[in-house]
Amino acid sequence: MFLLTIIPSQFSFPQEELFISKVFTDPGGFTTGIEGPACDKEGNIYAVNFQKQGTIGKVTPDGNCSLFVELPEGSTGNGIRFNSKDEMLIADYTKHNILKIDMRTKVISVFAYEPKMNQPNDIAISSEDVLFASDPNWKDSIGNLWRIDKDGKVTLLESKMGTTNGVEVSPDDKTLYVNESIQRNVWAYDLSPEGDISNKRLLIKFDDFGLDGMRCDAEGNLYVTRYDKGTVVKMSPKGKILKEITLTGKKPSNVTFGGEDGKTVYVTLADNGNIESFRVDVRGRE
Repeated sequence: MFLLTIIPSQFSFPQEELFISKVFTDPGGFTTGIEGPACDKEGNIYAVNFQKQGTIGKVTPDGNCSLFVELPEGSTGNGIRFNSKDEMLIADYTKHNILKIDMRTKVISVFAYEPKMNQPNDIAISSEDVLFASDPNWKDSIGNLWRIDKDGKVTLLESKMGTTNGVEVSPDDKTLYVNESIQRNVWAYDLSPEGDISNKRLLIKFDDFGLDGMRCDAEGNLYVTRYDKGTVVKMSPKGKILKEITLTGKKPSNVTFGGEDGKTVYVTLADNGNIESFRVDVRGRE
């Protein structure tokens, strides 16, 4: 005989909390230069400046931190991305490089070098492994935008911008987004298959606080860090603010998507030297 259990309608199962940030790693594990971050296919998170400057830390999905590599002497990392070969690419702002790391051997090489760069800061990558790098000059509040092709060739796309910082490619590879920290602008460009930009337009201008790293979800929404405000803004591809997530720390420097389903957002916090995380409803584009 089979018994059928009927659950009364007044009972409901608890739903997952979305857009609620929680501390993921212990404060102080990274320096105030914590940046990056990026996830590998196993769900590990990588961020720069673990315990001291010039390093990259590895954080497991359950929050355990360890030293992954020390960069060559004089190099300091910032933005991190993975290409389609699962190689790690790092903006080395002190030596004007884009570094590449073989994840199996941990061998570090120079993928691209451009002495005319102020300091490559954040990087974005297309589905065809073309990189885009922001390049701020903090002293003069100006910046540049560069493209780095798959062969390491570096091309200046635009100069004399504001203090370029966060940079991202849309899921369909047809739009490039760049923000300017001091001027608080987020710009959008049409992006050609060859990596050329056109039709620059202002997506949104904020009235206060700063901007730092940003990422797209699979639907093209942008997650933008609000430096000194302690929030991450979720914004539509048209520039409409959809949500604002409050963090524990006040100085979010960058953001990435990870987790088994790609719906966990990890945020690096410069003031706390750690990572926070929150769950979202749409997976990341990468």
